[in-house]
Amino acid sequence: MTNLDLFDSKGSGDNSDSRGESPTVAMRRLIDLLNRWEYAYYVLDAPEVPDSEYDKVYRSLQQIENNHPELIQNDSPTQRVGGKPADGFEQVRHRVPMLSLGNAFEDSDVLAFDRRVKELADLPIDTTIAYAVDPKFDGLAISIHYTNGMFDQAITRGDGTVGEDVSANVKTIRSLPLKLKGSVVPAHLEIRGEIFMTKKDFLQMNQRQAELGLKVFANPRNAAAGTIRQLDPKVAASRPLRFYCYGAALEREQLRELKSQSAMMKWLAALGLPVSELSQTATGAEGLLSFYRSVGGRRSTLPFEIDGVVYKVDSFDLQDQLGYVAKAPRFAVAHKFPPDEVLSRLLNIEVQVGRTGSITPVAKLEPVKVGGVVVSSATLHNLDEIQRKDLRVGDQVLVRRAGDVIPEVLPFPGNQRSPVSSAFVMPTHCPICNSLVRKEEGEAAFRCTGGLVCKAQLTQSIIHFAHRRAIDIEGLGSKLVEVLVDKEWVKTPADLFRLEFDALVQLERMGDKSARNLLDSIDKAKQTTFGRFLFGLGIRHVGEATARDLAAYFKNVERLMNASEEELLEVTMLGLWWLHPYGNFLMNQPISKLFVN
Repeated sequence: MTNLDLFDSKGSGDNSDSRGESPTVAMRRLIDLLNRWEYAYYVLDAPEVPDSEYDKVYRSLQQIENNHPELIQNDSPTQRVGGKPADGFEQVRHRVPMLSLGNAFEDSDVLAFDRRVKELADLPIDTTIAYAVDPKFDGLAISIHYTNGMFDQAITRGDGTVGEDVSANVKTIRSLPLKLKGSVVPAHLEIRGEIFMTKKDFLQMNQRQAELGLKVFANPRNAAAGTIRQLDPKVAASRPLRFYCYGAALEREQLRELKSQSAMMKWLAALGLPVSELSQTATGAEGLLSFYRSVGGRRSTLPFEIDGVVYKVDSFDLQDQLGYVAKAPRFAVAHKFPPDEVLSRLLNIEVQVGRTGSITPVAKLEPVKVGGVVVSSATLHNLDEIQRKDLRVGDQVLVRRAGDVIPEVLPFPGNQRSPVSSAFVMPTHCPICNSLVRKEEGEAAFRCTGGLVCKAQLTQSIIHFAHRRAIDIEGLGSKLVEVLVDKEWVKTPADLFRLEFDALVQLERMGDKSARNLLDSIDKAKQTTFGRFLFGLGIRHVGEATARDLAAYFKNVERLMNASEEELLEVTMLGLWWLHPYGNFLMNQPISKLFVN
């Protein structure tokens, strides 16, 4: 407890002389005291003082800061909320990419992961691997930078390579220290963690939102993600966000010194960063499964939502040896919990046309709430999938969120099928452009043969071409693309570069400034890299990694256009089946013309 007779009982005046202290010394003492109390309350869940005492000391600090604004410290609790609402979020490239994790859903997947670790590391099959294990929080991944021990910047995961600077909002999270503990801290530290809300805080916040006639959120994850993207930090400060650290992007020297994931987590906790008390180590596949069952059994009683657990090889040396695949580490995996399943009815099956012409059947369902989200439609992927599950309109079905994210439709064992129900039939012609629908040998998908004549394909192709990971045309959203396609101003990606200011400003909700910004962004996109341009063209089976490989090898369009089959197969490592869609791409006149120009 703290002797509050040290402070003016009226909560006014400059309290710096209550101990004969200078304003600087008094301010530092109060900041350290309040930060200690915040850590105890928000991280340790063990309050040291009543709220009334905290508030009284907080007001005393505010008074000193008001009298001496030139002395205000960056780690003062009063500085968590500040600044005017932002116009938007700046995009920032991650110093170290924020990769995703591979998933395990069955025990056999975990056994296979453990076996694969040993095989890739050339270890005997009977070797017992040590793992660091953590709960997988159902929140928002974030990268946070500290410079000389002080909070500096927070960046969302984004696409893993580029995220958004949300520092002003993250700074408001009380469980996150603005200043690291200890006399020796790294000059620069980048930590990774999850922003979330506890179940109790979420329910209370939603109740307040409803009482005020404001938006209520479907689940804690959506609430956390929506809050972090608020332009006004005061909104974020008013909502009960929490943070847990699960790792750091360290330099090689730091990794060698710490040696393991578990040692790193102890070091991060010693710096004052909040880490989960559920985090621990486990040995071998059986140890992993034991942790999974233990945490799964406690899932409903935990104060926060989790959707699985995460396993990481504990040794940094072994992690380095195992390395990475394109978007995920080989030394870690997320073991997901089984999703909730809810009974619904299949009301209809409609079809959608995708960017590459694929005709995707979509289930229209009686709306049901699954995992806190109302689901009324779900992809059925393809005709083979519908036939395999024997789904028919009118059937009772089970709806679950695969990986607690994507809605999935399953047959219901107790379904009483109507005698008039009929099997789904794939249309012979595209519902958008009436072109012939064809199924290629060896593929599950049926495709519209209309190409860019099909407005659905054209719209999705333009959206893909302009995407941030492709040529990156800022301000060209999906709604605007639909308008441009409907007006027939854009019939190929090349037409984007012919848009004119006088035409754009006539569009609804498109003022002078927006039109000029869009045209500036289109002009800037002309300087894109060859690899991003290739990816933006949307060649079937050519993702970002393959596009980068093609660009790195062939260097320019002429060499790629004249490449032999042997060269293409060697560079892409895709196989003969890829050459047919690539050939179709080259024969597409509007696209190949853009490709050459």
